[in-house]
Amino acid sequence: MKINVENIKRVVVKVGTSTLTHASGYMNLRKVEKLVACLADLYNSGKEIILVSSGAVSCGLAKTGFDRKTLTTEQKQAAAAVGQCQLIDMYDRRFSDYGITIAQILLTRSVIDNKERSRNASTTLELLLGQGIIPIVNENDTLSNEQIKIGSNDTLAATVAKLCHADLLINMSDINGLYDSDPRSNPEAKFIEYVETVTDEIFAMGAGAGTARGTGGMATKLESARYVTERGIAMIILNGANPEILYDVFDGDFVGTYFAAQETK
Repeated sequence: MKINVENIKRVVVKVGTSTLTHASGYMNLRKVEKLVACLADLYNSGKEIILVSSGAVSCGLAKTGFDRKTLTTEQKQAAAAVGQCQLIDMYDRRFSDYGITIAQILLTRSVIDNKERSRNASTTLELLLGQGIIPIVNENDTLSNEQIKIGSNDTLAATVAKLCHADLLINMSDINGLYDSDPRSNPEAKFIEYVETVTDEIFAMGAGAGTARGTGGMATKLESARYVTERGIAMIILNGANPEILYDVFDGDFVGTYFAAQETK
């Protein structure tokens, strides 16, 4: 897929748990190292970067010893409390190697749904970016439960893209992009490179579950795509197996699905 990246300045990059971890649930350090190096390089090229990162609960599970298969809401919240420390420390040490300062922002639905709090979050993001700091955003899973949680990090990333008035949202997944049917069960599935508008027909292509280590599937990514594109923000879904694919995006030619931004009034 070829796109014009000349006018893309502010970029939200979302990485999911399945991208950041091994099947064991432990962090894939080689991928993390590559991801940070790529983001630091893009930062050095003049891009403003906001990272929406999963992984806190998985980090916490590895430390607490809770069994993922029998995980209760309370155990998940406790694992997130432990894991968030591990996750942000991991990013801090690696970005520091490139002389880059990061900031941690934890959001909840009560922030997103409240106009004043949402405006405060937007202002904080603007100030951090203005100071050359990379915000790293996650949902505050320690406080969230099924009734008040934002949902998947696909939804969170779309919300963050809106809050910071991003030019582009990159959703790094465990699949190359959108297909007209599930490629895991249908080897004849057709790959969709470009989506002008997220229609009901496009939504029908996204029916399917997420992976065992993630919380979202293609359906939530398509919901996010519709949300941001209607607000004038383009979105890309691509495979995060090799984080260096980010270079391909900003070289203007990559494998993935591009969702065109709609004109806003």
